[in-house]
Amino acid sequence: MTHKSGFVNIIGNPNVGKSTLMNALVGEKLSIITYKAQTTRHRIMGIVNGEDFQIIYSDNPGIVNPHYKLHQQMMNFVSNSLSDADIFLLVTEVGESLKNEEILDKIINSKVPVILVINKIDLASQEQIQEKIDYWQKIIPRAEIIPTCAIEKFNIDKIFDTIISLLPNNPPYFPKDELTDKSMRFFASEIIREKILLLYKKEIPYSVEVRIEKYKEGNDLDSISAVIYVERESQKGIIIGLGGKMIKQVGIQARKDIEDFTSKRCYLELFVKVRENWRNNDNDLKQFGYETK
Repeated sequence: MTHKSGFVNIIGNPNVGKSTLMNALVGEKLSIITYKAQTTRHRIMGIVNGEDFQIIYSDNPGIVNPHYKLHQQMMNFVSNSLSDADIFLLVTEVGESLKNEEILDKIINSKVPVILVINKIDLASQEQIQEKIDYWQKIIPRAEIIPTCAIEKFNIDKIFDTIISLLPNNPPYFPKDELTDKSMRFFASEIIREKILLLYKKEIPYSVEVRIEKYKEGNDLDSISAVIYVERESQKGIIIGLGGKMIKQVGIQARKDIEDFTSKRCYLELFVKVRENWRNNDNDLKQFGYETK
């Protein structure tokens, strides 16, 4: 029996629905989702297995102009995804185009197959959608263009079928029972960070990193201790909130999602510490799981 396997790397601007699309394709919530740009900071792989295929999806940070060393590392993840893809899943929406010419040129000049997804079509007219299809057909003539609404799972089956048709013949790269390359510690930290993105405004969520200090698994109960790092003392007070009200909400919401993810009860402790200018500090970034150059 012929076996297909390959890396399907998801690329696009911030907030176009890359993570929503990956979660829909994988069938699990692996990437955190908020309405805010730059939610995804790491490259997260989701693995889908069948008897004769293995698809390794790779959700990447949105393409940004770096203002911090953190942003530079996020763009390193994107650059790596350009070099090891078997299929590009380029996600756009009707009201925007990929503005980074360097990345767009690499995709255009590559021989790697391209599936171009026009997401959020529920927010556009048929005429607008067709205009965007025509636009992308001129930019990347070889691309398979699929309009979709990831949040409603519209045309997800068509994207999947197209991926299967384009996958190269390879043995599986990962054991067939694996869902992702990330640990539960990673997902716990991401779930906590998602709640911070949703509960706090302005710059606060972007100044935050979460590190799991302890993750003790039990048969029925997992015990987790996490530190929320901020860049300034004033931000620490905002995270904690008056009388600890805000951090309590973070804990309640994060604990519920962790329990849903693990199907076990969870005891979650949260602490807040200041790590000044961590977004521009190589040592801090390495400690937080970003390989700096």
